[in-house]
Amino acid sequence: MELFLNYMPWVWLGVAVLCLVIEGLTFSLTTIWFALGAVVMIFLSLTHMSLQWQLLIFLVLSLLLLIFTRPFAVKKFAKKTPTNSDALIGKKVIVTETITDLQKGAVKLNGVEWTASSADGSSIEKGTECTVTDIQGATAVVKPLE
Repeated sequence: MELFLNYMPWVWLGVAVLCLVIEGLTFSLTTIWFALGAVVMIFLSLTHMSLQWQLLIFLVLSLLLLIFTRPFAVKKFAKKTPTNSDALIGKKVIVTETITDLQKGAVKLNGVEWTASSADGSSIEKGTECTVTDIQGATAVVKPLE
């Protein structure tokens, strides 16, 4: 057993590399925390503590990192990829077909007619000047100017 404990830093290095490879393949921000726990364990295993303690510390540390830091990392890295339609948000448009709560209408946006719906579900009459608040697929979501 003593011989096995002498090689534990290499075992933890292997665990860290394996976790990093899995993270690189999945991009789920899950196994990266276990890789960090394994890196810490490389140094703690040099103290020749028992295998049970090493495993316990590894699991506790990795789970704490996962629970408390992953939400911040996900929020930081999960950015919406801007598209060309994002540039249309905030533009002024004219309603060309009446929009009701039950039926989509149409608006003229940069010389192109778009299917449109109301942002708040209200009816918007033909000829009303509106602002684009969102683009959902091929539908412009609009609200009347105030």
